[in-house]
Amino acid sequence: MKKISLETIALPSMIGVAIFGLFALTGGCGGASANNEQQTTNNELDERIPVQTAAVQQKTIALPVHASGILTSSAEQRLAFKVGGVIRKIYVDEGDVVRPGQLLAVLDKTEIDAQVAQAQQALTKAERDLGRVEGLYKDSSATLELLQNATTARDVAKETARIAQFNQQYAEIRATRGGKIIKKLMNDGEITGPGTPVFVLFETGKDDWVVQINVSDRDWARLSLGMSAKVVMDAYPDAPFNGKVSDLAPAADPTSGLYPVEIKVAPQGKRFAPGLFAQVDIAPSQSRPYTLVPVEAIVEGDGKSAFVFALQADGESVKKVPVQVAFLEGNQAVIASGFEGVTEVVTSGAPYLSEKKKVKKS
Repeated sequence: MKKISLETIALPSMIGVAIFGLFALTGGCGGASANNEQQTTNNELDERIPVQTAAVQQKTIALPVHASGILTSSAEQRLAFKVGGVIRKIYVDEGDVVRPGQLLAVLDKTEIDAQVAQAQQALTKAERDLGRVEGLYKDSSATLELLQNATTARDVAKETARIAQFNQQYAEIRATRGGKIIKKLMNDGEITGPGTPVFVLFETGKDDWVVQINVSDRDWARLSLGMSAKVVMDAYPDAPFNGKVSDLAPAADPTSGLYPVEIKVAPQGKRFAPGLFAQVDIAPSQSRPYTLVPVEAIVEGDGKSAFVFALQADGESVKKVPVQVAFLEGNQAVIASGFEGVTEVVTSGAPYLSEKKKVKKS
């Protein structure tokens, strides 16, 4: 009987184990590769930025006019000298109550009095010359033309003297009505020009208050007299006042290019003073459709210019769209222009986006 060694029996078993191990290793590598591919796919999906979106809304509204201005009154007057010169004396200070006709300030009349005297002397000479020519004309020693020229010279001298006397009379400032001096703009010894304000006089006892604002030509064209306005003052932030458009300037201010508008407002039991700062909102009757989006969708705002991220048709890509914000209405931004063809915008997650990134709705 042939003997079989233990090595001969063990060899096939070892080979089998090795083959099984090889298959097991091969199978294990294949499984790891599949898992890696799945993990890679998951990572790519995770790279999409989760966002929340909102639908773009359309609404027909009357675009309000927003402006700021200063409270004043039609009873306010700016008092000035008719002629220029050196201020000799100012008799009142800011806060003083004055009566009608009270003397407030005078110029140094040295030059003005000299002009009056000079005009009077010129008139005396012109009358003397006219008398001489009239005598010569009666004796037929002077022509009619000489007589007419002398008469004209006398008349011119008379009017010149009248102008000098008039200017002498208005080399002082008197109160035109009773009231309070709310501003003193110049002091003794200063040189002033004709019509340069020296005082601001406010007539007391009247409630004829207006807020003076300036608007663009586009807003001016949408306003009309009697239109209602909402006035909010910094002095009374929790007490809005009702106002009405009382005056529309027929021409723009040449300095600013804006159109002055006055809003009449009643005190409604509050204490008013000239110079209070006010915000004015006017709602014109004209309306047109506007686009509204949540305020959260606005990014990179600079004044009225801003951007939004619009969700594209594939639902995964976005486009950065420049827009013009007209104003805010509650938690909505009213878009004046730049939203053609946009139906859905990103609200939550917009600050982290760029046009190269993919998104997913959360």
